[in-house]
Amino acid sequence: MIDLVARSLSVRLGRNEALDGIDLALAPGRFTVVIGPNGAGKSTLLRTLAGLLAPSAGSVTLSGRPVARMRAAERARSIAYLPQGGQVAWPLPVADVVALGRLPHGEAPDSLPPEGRAAVADALSAVGLRGFEQRPATELSGGERARVLLARALATKAPAILADEPIAALDPRHELLVLDVLKAQARAGALVVAIMHNLTLAARYADVVVLLDRGRLKAHAPPAEVLTEAHLAESFGIAAHVAQEEGGLLVVADRPLPEA
Repeated sequence: MIDLVARSLSVRLGRNEALDGIDLALAPGRFTVVIGPNGAGKSTLLRTLAGLLAPSAGSVTLSGRPVARMRAAERARSIAYLPQGGQVAWPLPVADVVALGRLPHGEAPDSLPPEGRAAVADALSAVGLRGFEQRPATELSGGERARVLLARALATKAPAILADEPIAALDPRHELLVLDVLKAQARAGALVVAIMHNLTLAARYADVVVLLDRGRLKAHAPPAEVLTEAHLAESFGIAAHVAQEEGGLLVVADRPLPEA
């Protein structure tokens, strides 16, 4: 069983201390959602967990192994990273875009072995895009392209999936489709972490919520313990209504609070 652990993690970007003393243990089988105001360090945390940024202090380990010491291909086979605002620039067929997820395994997208072809088929099926294999990715809707990029990450078959704002700029239907896929991956045993700004959907989908504020870990617990009116007031500067409804936790932002 894998785990992804940050110990005393700090990251400096120029003169800015983007992360300060983060201690965080992430486990498989749970959908972890990272929230926090703009500039809280969310993307920096995800990129550092993925081994794309070097800590200024502390460490990140995957199943006890320092991520910083892993070779790039090995790290990419272990941690699938879905960046914020990913684009498809060339009119490649959908299957070819998804097949790029097999590069960390040394598999060429135009000559995949049986294992690679099966991984691409599984990924397309997981995101609901079977039948789209030969369609140019640039001709798809924004929501469909987002699912193609998610499928590319899934095709890697990495045990850990880190997604930076995977539902940004999507319509409500495609938001739910993408979150359903990520939740299903966690239920199947993957370690899944996603950054989200939509607190209502975070409350609905997350098994665990990580709250960052000014580079520090403010809370790490089930949604009902993190998405409280007090936390939302202090970290986001909003008055919010939080209630346990029949369908789950409901979070509604009411109004901004006066600046202190």
